[in-house]
Amino acid sequence: MEFTIKQSVLKDELGFVQGIVEKKSTIPVLSNILIESVGENSIRIVGTDLDVTIRCETSANIKKSGSMCVQARKLFDIVRLLDDADVHFTKDENEWVKLNCGKSNFRLAGVSKENFPEVPSFKSAPMKLTADIFNHFIHNTSFAITNEQSRFTLSGAKFMIDGNSAKMVTTDGHRLAYIERNLSGNATAEAMDALIPKKALLELVKIARDAKGEVSFGEDPNHIYFEVDGRLLITRKLSGTFPNYEMVIPKDNDKIATFDADEMKTAIRRVSLMADERTRSVRLTIKPNEIEIGAQSSEEGEASEKIAADYSGEEVNIGFNSQYLQDFLNVIGAAAESETIEQETDGEKVKVKETGGKPRVAFEFKDGNAQTQMSVAGDKNYTYKYIVMPLRI
Repeated sequence: MEFTIKQSVLKDELGFVQGIVEKKSTIPVLSNILIESVGENSIRIVGTDLDVTIRCETSANIKKSGSMCVQARKLFDIVRLLDDADVHFTKDENEWVKLNCGKSNFRLAGVSKENFPEVPSFKSAPMKLTADIFNHFIHNTSFAITNEQSRFTLSGAKFMIDGNSAKMVTTDGHRLAYIERNLSGNATAEAMDALIPKKALLELVKIARDAKGEVSFGEDPNHIYFEVDGRLLITRKLSGTFPNYEMVIPKDNDKIATFDADEMKTAIRRVSLMADERTRSVRLTIKPNEIEIGAQSSEEGEASEKIAADYSGEEVNIGFNSQYLQDFLNVIGAAAESETIEQETDGEKVKVKETGGKPRVAFEFKDGNAQTQMSVAGDKNYTYKYIVMPLRI
């Protein structure tokens, strides 16, 4: 095989594949990527860890068709340090690969294509959603996915779509994130209800981040396929039964306090410095017109801070893991910042224009022992709920 490709183009495509290639695997070939010619003017780059596969296609000048398999990380490290010029690849005897760019010359050890895992065949992708919707769904839910490998069915997101709406739900057993969007005007006749692994979600965000159009996707009994701007992501579905999330969403929370998200975020960040390192607990004392955030450690001391709130009910004390609150406040704050930028460039984000880009949180609760629900006050585009179990204080 022999081909020439621009350094900037190759660097971008290799960057997408890096996230799923195994750095230290018990199967050595998984640390390699497969590069093969597709016709006369393009190459295909494939990386996999057997659970998630990314396939990228990009233009190149093919002088001799074929394939090569080289170490992914080493190639990426080399390419990103090369000059912005044409990079020439030649496959030599015994799977060795020569790389030339300007005055730079490298010779890399390769492996046979026969040793590289077979990539699942690409099925049809009959459904479509905009890249913005997928990015928003994942951004607002992925932080609540468990990191405990033993809790297999919780190590991804439940994704549901039908002709009327799209939903994504995640939980780690202590908190739950739920987001839904009505698809009026973007309805699809197909339907899906599947568990998508966290790693696949994060890689999908990377390849869809700068996409201007739609994400095409579909499924077979074992895999889900996402296609974005010529890049294909294939992931195994998680098996098992996701918990009944509808039972977790509170139905009888009769008290509501609203407050500025940024004020609460910065207050919790300061006060939690004095929280117990094991529980990370902070205490919210909700009073008429204000919320007091407090934390204490028997060894280090204590802290408290008050913020303004719209609330007129009786005083209630609720304890929380401070990290769980910060995770939610961080994502809605980041979303507001990006929406403000979009408003300034194309004037489409009317909702942010009304709120000045500073979201307010609706904090719904019953008492100090029942699960609390948080949402962005006044957001009409999405139904977004974040449910957290309180701590005993």
